[in-house]
Amino acid sequence: MRRTKEEADQTRQSILDAAVEVFSERGVARASLENVAKAAEVTRGAVYWHFKNKQEIFDALHERLHTPFIQKILEGLEVEHPDPVGQLQEICTQILVELHYEPQKQKVLTLFLLKCDYSGDMESSKDAFNEKKRKTSAVFTAYFERAQKTGKLPADANPQLLTRALNCYFRGIVVEFLDDPESFVIHEEAPLLMEMFFQPLRKY
Repeated sequence: MRRTKEEADQTRQSILDAAVEVFSERGVARASLENVAKAAEVTRGAVYWHFKNKQEIFDALHERLHTPFIQKILEGLEVEHPDPVGQLQEICTQILVELHYEPQKQKVLTLFLLKCDYSGDMESSKDAFNEKKRKTSAVFTAYFERAQKTGKLPADANPQLLTRALNCYFRGIVVEFLDDPESFVIHEEAPLLMEMFFQPLRKY
């Protein structure tokens, strides 16, 4: 039974990996489950065993991307750190640097951020993704609130606004890299870019 479960998990991951290639090449709207099954070298029935439809595959890809990201951020909150702002800078920098070495993650992010039209049936996915983003933002805010409580940020600082600024800055870096990865050496530039954002906050 254990081996069967492991094989099923492996098949599911193969389908998701194949979906990234198919969705990126054809677009989500024009891709079919048959295309995904062929790319994954499985039967269409195997695809239906794991996923009801194309949108469910798309949502599963987002979950596979988002879960490690939020876990890394949450793990940081579990540690009592003397400098929560510096801790958050380290986490953000690490995520960006690692992106350089993960071409599959680059493809998935490109699909979500640059290649997908979220109209029609995809609107519900976009709504779900935005809800996840709001929860992630709340975690970022918790770092700034902790810094405020420990005197690392002034009492009149706005943790929510700082979170908004960080989200815009971080997303902008990712999009710029994905748009032209050949000219953006992200594993070298990301630490410098993150320092530019966080350094002014250390004045407090």
